[in-house]
Amino acid sequence: MKITEKVKIAVAVLAVMAMSVVALPAGVAHADTKATLDKKTAQSYFNGNTDDKQLMNTLNTIINVAIGLIGFIAVVVIILGGVQYTTSAGDAGKVKKAKDTIMYGIIGLVIALLAFAIVNFILGNVFA
Repeated sequence: MKITEKVKIAVAVLAVMAMSVVALPAGVAHADTKATLDKKTAQSYFNGNTDDKQLMNTLNTIINVAIGLIGFIAVVVIILGGVQYTTSAGDAGKVKKAKDTIMYGIIGLVIALLAFAIVNFILGNVFA
């Protein structure tokens, strides 16, 4: 197994672990008893709102976590490219591959940052 395959597997495992750490507290925090849930539902219908704000906050959190994970992966790709570059030993093919890896990581990071800014701008202005 090549080193790059091992790094890809390690990044995938870290991504799954990060998603489980993020998703577990959210599920535990929203665990209500049936009586509390029924009371909240009744109050929302009597007051005329259906917790749209809570739905938007939940969607915003999910989108921000996903974009943050993409940014984290982009940084890992940049680091991987740097390691490839330093271990290329002057081989032109390896240097080009390492530079391409770094460039793809930077492009991914820029896209993740722009996506984060656009999503927060739209959700903040449209659903505020």
